[in-house]
Amino acid sequence: MGEERQSQPHQALLSLGSNMEPEKNLSAAVRELGRYGRVLRVSAVWESPSLSDPAQPDYLNAALWLETSLSARELKETAISAIETGLGRVRGVDRNAPRSIDIDIMLYDRVQLRIGRRSIPDPEVLERPFVAIPLAEIAPDFIHPETGETLAEIAARFDPKASGMRLRRDVIVGPEQNVNLIVNSSETD
Repeated sequence: MGEERQSQPHQALLSLGSNMEPEKNLSAAVRELGRYGRVLRVSAVWESPSLSDPAQPDYLNAALWLETSLSARELKETAISAIETGLGRVRGVDRNAPRSIDIDIMLYDRVQLRIGRRSIPDPEVLERPFVAIPLAEIAPDFIHPETGETLAEIAARFDPKASGMRLRRDVIVGPEQNVNLIVNSSETD
């Protein structure tokens, strides 16, 4: 397990979420991530309820495919950390507090690795519809290095409507975004 040095750019699939001024913060995060590589694709935006506290505002979630020369560690500890701090992310005692922005590396190339307490691929790819569905929109044929499944196969296990998710075609967060993607027949506006 580990990062490999390579001459070609790395492929990072990221999950983005916000429930504090989410339209503004998601757009800013997409723009800022472009400073650290080339944004290849951005998913549609999905609204979903807070898992930890139903009284919190709903989250807006999206996925982004970044081609970058940064290692996974550099991406996490330098780029993502700076973007989250710049957009007002405060990490406190309550890990489930509302957040201006949350950016996580879900998949990186096709490798398995650890950065601090985080595993890549992130287990949430297999557990959370608001992670799996947007990822499948931007990279349906990307193979999960642990399961051997495509992201499309993983996403097909989830029903967005049953999960309380709602597609938000009205929220545009970047020029690379494809708002006409259709994940499955249970999609609702």
